[in-house]
Amino acid sequence: MNTTIPLGRIAGVRIGLHWSVVGILVLVTVGLAVHQLPLVFPGRSTAAYVMSGIAASSLLVCSLLGHELAHAAVARRNGVAVEGITLWLLGGIAQLRGEAGNAAAELRIAVVGPLVSALLAGVFGAAAWGARSAGADELLVAVVSYLALLNALLAVFNLVPAAPLDGGRVLRALLWRWSGDRFKAAVWSARAGLGLGYLLIIAGFAQLIGQHAEGLWWSLLGLFIAGMAAAEEQRAHLGAALVDVRIREVMSHPVDTVEGALTVEQFLEKSPFERPHAGYPVVNETGQVEGLATVRRIQAVPQPARHRTTVRQTATPLKGTATAAPGESMASILPRLSTATDGRVLVFDEGHLVGILAPSDISRAVADQGSRISPAEGASRPPRAWWYPGQNQHP
Repeated sequence: MNTTIPLGRIAGVRIGLHWSVVGILVLVTVGLAVHQLPLVFPGRSTAAYVMSGIAASSLLVCSLLGHELAHAAVARRNGVAVEGITLWLLGGIAQLRGEAGNAAAELRIAVVGPLVSALLAGVFGAAAWGARSAGADELLVAVVSYLALLNALLAVFNLVPAAPLDGGRVLRALLWRWSGDRFKAAVWSARAGLGLGYLLIIAGFAQLIGQHAEGLWWSLLGLFIAGMAAAEEQRAHLGAALVDVRIREVMSHPVDTVEGALTVEQFLEKSPFERPHAGYPVVNETGQVEGLATVRRIQAVPQPARHRTTVRQTATPLKGTATAAPGESMASILPRLSTATDGRVLVFDEGHLVGILAPSDISRAVADQGSRISPAEGASRPPRAWWYPGQNQHP
């Protein structure tokens, strides 16, 4: 669930939209402006209906953001760093850099989102009651009431005990607490999500057969949930396979670097045999790492600008580059790959660059280790200090 449209940062947390949010905006705006409001409140201007629909959809997205910021705030209070938030069709994904230390912390992080949505439903409901009592315009009252209803539905739906919904996180935390086995809890939660997704798909097809167009919505929703649940189960098994592998065992070293002051033209003068890698850490005159440049991005510089554009200008700054320490588990860096430049992670030891993890290194580690832990074996006997990367995303 990657960001499609970046929106900036709030309190240092990167905020972005997934393309599916467009579906929310269109669905709510058109549904209100074209169908519901003209039917219930006839005789108003088209502009009034459209503005009401846009206001409702915009405030709904703000409500989704509040839901996710609550996850991020509680995660931080429990010692889990937050990489970013991506809003999507049903809410959002808070991308956390780490894991909850225990089942209780995991439960707190998971349940706060639906609680905030329920609180927002109450706030909008009270605002609608106050506006109606004050004699406000009926369209305003309708929009605020609609937002109260949508937030209430969001809170209830997200508590369904199936990943990737918040209820799935709650289920995982409870199963983890009950069994003491977070891996098994993660797999059960993901499989509950698969079941929910398949049920929604079947229900949607049944409605389509009965010539009800809303069946398409339920089928698409089921596909989203089933796909994300399947990915979570896959990440669980992958994390179990890689938990005992240290980054130092997999990383490429020594690392070939490139001077940031070099122009793109000078960089490309060397043959592919002299520049065999797809990505290079960029260093300054004193050898300090400034960021990471990829050959693909360098080659994208237009021909006329290559003689005056430096490699430094094409690079991702170090603060925006995924980093790791050589002693970390391979499983612990899996969440960072979503923000890594072309899947690359720079490895530092006490501030010194000692290695780089490229997609080929990660694939090799998966190939070497993946066959050593079968799903059945992993489910019954997870490693003692195992870390489940799927748990770092909270809708």
